[in-house]
Amino acid sequence: MRRSVRAPEFDGVTFHEVHAKSVLNKVPDGSGVPFGWTVNPYGGCSHACTYCLEGGTPVLMADGRAKPLAELAPGDEIYGTRGRGAGRRLVPTTVLAHWSTLKPAYRLTLDDGTSIVASGDHRFLTGRGWKHVTGSRFGAAQRPHLVGGTELVGVGKFARTPDDTLGYRAGFLCGMLRSGGFSAEQAAADRALKYLPDFGASVGFVQVPPSPDSHWQRGFLAGLFDLAGSYRHGALRVTHDEQDIVSTFCAALDNFGFRYVKTENVKFRPLWTVQLLGGPSEEMRFFHLADPAVGWKRSLDGLAIGRTRRKVASVEALGIELPLFDITTGTGDFIADGMVTHNCFARNTHTYLDLDSGRDFDTQVIVKVNAPEVLAAQLRRPSWSREHVAMGTNTDPYQRAEGRYRLMPRIIAALADSGTPLSILTKGTVLARDLPLLESVSKDVPAGLAISLALLDEGLQRRLEPGTPSPKARLELIRKARDAGLPCSVLVAPVLPYLTDSAEALDALFARLAEAGATRVTVLPLHLRPGAREWFARWLGREHPELVPKYRELYSRGAYLPKSYRERLGTRVGPLLRRHDFGSRADDGERMQVTMPVQRAGEVDLPAAEQLKLL
Repeated sequence: MRRSVRAPEFDGVTFHEVHAKSVLNKVPDGSGVPFGWTVNPYGGCSHACTYCLEGGTPVLMADGRAKPLAELAPGDEIYGTRGRGAGRRLVPTTVLAHWSTLKPAYRLTLDDGTSIVASGDHRFLTGRGWKHVTGSRFGAAQRPHLVGGTELVGVGKFARTPDDTLGYRAGFLCGMLRSGGFSAEQAAADRALKYLPDFGASVGFVQVPPSPDSHWQRGFLAGLFDLAGSYRHGALRVTHDEQDIVSTFCAALDNFGFRYVKTENVKFRPLWTVQLLGGPSEEMRFFHLADPAVGWKRSLDGLAIGRTRRKVASVEALGIELPLFDITTGTGDFIADGMVTHNCFARNTHTYLDLDSGRDFDTQVIVKVNAPEVLAAQLRRPSWSREHVAMGTNTDPYQRAEGRYRLMPRIIAALADSGTPLSILTKGTVLARDLPLLESVSKDVPAGLAISLALLDEGLQRRLEPGTPSPKARLELIRKARDAGLPCSVLVAPVLPYLTDSAEALDALFARLAEAGATRVTVLPLHLRPGAREWFARWLGREHPELVPKYRELYSRGAYLPKSYRERLGTRVGPLLRRHDFGSRADDGERMQVTMPVQRAGEVDLPAAEQLKLL
C-alpha cells in the first residue's frame, strides 16, 4: 500500500492507494456470464448500496453470545484461545482491527451441517495443527489444507439465539417469578421489569401452559437459570425446591434434545438438581438457545475445548469473488461458528487491504492507482486474445472516487488501443465525463454501456442506496449517452418483491426509460446470496418489518425467488415492455424468463447482465 488519504469532499471516506500487480481478472468457467474477463480499479464502494454488502459468520463474544463478524469493531471483547496444539482454553481477548477483501470464495461444510464461506488462504485449527482451507500436496501450492474427514477443533455448533417474542417473555417471567420473587441479579431483574408491562395487570404468565411452544420453553430455561442456575468448573446446573418447576425445566431440555441427570438432595428435601451433560458444546448450545440475562453465570473463561471435534464433509469452490472478513485479536485467533480460526496472514503481507464489508465497504475504498499502466502491459502480451472485458462487475468503476482519481479514461484507452471489446455497468453519473471518449473508441471496438436503475421512488432509493446518484440524475445520464450517439442499456435490478414490483411502479419506470432513450431493458428480481441475505434482512426488518414474513417465505429455499414468482413477474413485465417499445410479440417466449434481456426494436444488441454485478 502506498498511502491512505482522506479528502474533505468525501466526508467519512478513506482512500487506500495501492499498487496492483494485476488488474485483468479471468472469470471462472461455468459462471454463466457473457464475458470472460473483468477489470475493477476500485475495491469497496462509496455508493453504500444496502444490497451490495456481504454479511458475517457468527463469532463468540466475551459474554457468551454470538455476533456476526461483519458487525464487529475494534475494541469489542470476544473469545480467543490459549494453549498448545489442540489442547486449548477459551480466554477473553480484544478485537484490534477489522477488515474485508474481495477473494475467491469457498464453502466449507461440516458433518453436522454447519456451512461457512472463507477464502482459500484462511486457516482453521485441526487435530493436527493449523490448516488452510485449500492447498495442494505438491508443487508451488503445497501447504497443509483441509480435506474430507479432517477434524476441526472448537466449541461445537452455534445455536440460533431466541426471537424476542411474547411467548419467550412469558416463559422468562414464569421461570423467574413463579417461585414468588425476583432474581437478586440486576441483569435478570432489569430484563423482567422490561417484560412485565407487556402483560398489564395480568399474572397469568406465572402459569405453565398446557402445551408450551418452543419460544416459551426457551424463555423458561433462561428465566429459571438466571434465578436458580450456576455454571462453574464446566458444570451447568439448576437447583430448585418445586417439583413442577423442575419437571417443566426437564421437559424443555427434552424438547431441545439435551441430555441431563436429575438428582434429589436427600439431606435438604425437597430439593432437586438438574445437571446438563455433553460437555462444552452442549453448554454453549444451552446459552445460545436460551440466552440467559446474567453475564457472569454464562462466562466461558478457561473452558477447555480440545475434546470437541467436528469433521469436514466438503470444501467447494463457489466460482465467484465475495467480500470476506477477518479480524486481528490479542490472542491471534477467534471462534467462528464454533470453530477455532486464525487471524488471516494476508494482512501482514499486504496482499489485500483489511476492510470489512459493512460500513468499511462504504467508507474505506481501495484505489488501484496504477491500474491503467498495469492493464496496458497485460494487454500487450502476445497471449492476449482480445476477449470482451467487462467493468462494473464487482464494484462501480464510476463511483464518486473516480471523479478524484480519473482512472477510467486511461483504462478505456488501453482497451481500445489493444482492440479489446469492452462494456461498462454503472449507476455513477461521473460517466458523463467520459461519454465523448466512449463515442470515439466505439468507432474502433465494440463498446457497450449499461446504467443500473431499479426504481423511481427517491425516498426508497436514498434508504437503499445512500450515496448513489438519484433516479433523476441517472435518467439524465441515459439521455446524455443517447445524445452522444451511444446505445445505452438499462439494468432494472434488483426488483424488490412487494416494494418495486407492482405493475404501476414498473410501468412508470419503463415510461421514463423510454422517454430518456434507453435502447434495451433487462429486468432482474432480487436474489440474496448467503451473507447478503442476512444484511438485507436487517435492512428490511428496520425499514419494512411488515414484509419480513413474506420475504422469509419467498426465500425459504435459497438465494433465488421461486419459479412461480418469476413467472408472475415475467407475465407482468412482458406487456409493459412492449407498451414502451422495448420488445415485440416475437419476444413472448422470453417474457416468462425475467432475467432474459428484452431488446428495444431496431437497436443494437448488447451482452446480457448478471445481478452478481449488484449483489
